[in-house]
Amino acid sequence: MADAVEELRALARDLLSKGAVQVFVGYGAGSVANRTIPLIITSADRAGELVWNKHCLNNLAVYLTRQEVLKRGKVAVVLKGCDARAVTGLLQETQIPRERVVLVGMACDGMGEPLLEMCRHCDVHTPAAPGGDAHRLACDHVIGTATAANAAPDDEAAFADVAKIEAMSPAQRWAFWQEQFSRCVRCYACRQVCPLCYCKRCAVEKNEPQWIASSAHEAGNFAWHMIRAMHLAGRCVACGACERACPQHIPLTLLSKKMAKSVAAHFKYRAGTDPTAAPAVKTFDSSDDNSFFR
Repeated sequence: MADAVEELRALARDLLSKGAVQVFVGYGAGSVANRTIPLIITSADRAGELVWNKHCLNNLAVYLTRQEVLKRGKVAVVLKGCDARAVTGLLQETQIPRERVVLVGMACDGMGEPLLEMCRHCDVHTPAAPGGDAHRLACDHVIGTATAANAAPDDEAAFADVAKIEAMSPAQRWAFWQEQFSRCVRCYACRQVCPLCYCKRCAVEKNEPQWIASSAHEAGNFAWHMIRAMHLAGRCVACGACERACPQHIPLTLLSKKMAKSVAAHFKYRAGTDPTAAPAVKTFDSSDDNSFFR
């Protein structure tokens, strides 16, 4: 990855020194070994602080809707292939103007040591370059070459953990999720790191009417996680940021993957893959299955 790091630093230095961007969002070295942190720089002199390694886990697309970043001017952001899917969603939902961002795609063979489970089933190890696949979001720059083979988009192994929950009886599933949600302390770290959770005021913060109880107890916790899962249905790109941020280690990706599986089965749609496609939650089709109505 050494060559990729130098190429990344050179690009950041060039973009900032020429005024092509005013902000560059990437990764920097953390204070703890084998950790990285989001690094936001505005000066070419700091380009040497950028790093790229197997510990660059954060989905930096989350900063593209932060006004404290956007108000500084044009923004360049480092993206893995999975992170670029989140940017696709933001563009589809008109949350960012394409001309205000420079997308720097980084090819990767997966993150984490050992390799994260989600990376074992990744089908976007190399972000799309300009002039490439018209049905994938093209990054303005792509650095590096991935050697890992892309998994099939419908890889059944990627949903093996979901299948285990589906195989449970309703009572077993209820007990499983009760136990998981009982640990939630309502810190909302899952919301804060999610690029698609960009509402200026979250439903959980409203008290007239109060949709969700604010304290960390069984009913409120269950409502929070169910509502968040529904809000992200057909939008979540399975980057895993929410689960990694959870201090209680709640398996949040199980919920998002279940929703993604259902959306793919019923609406033939996969979030963040095709910028030309209309999102599932914004599309009406008279032939949609309405059998769930009673």
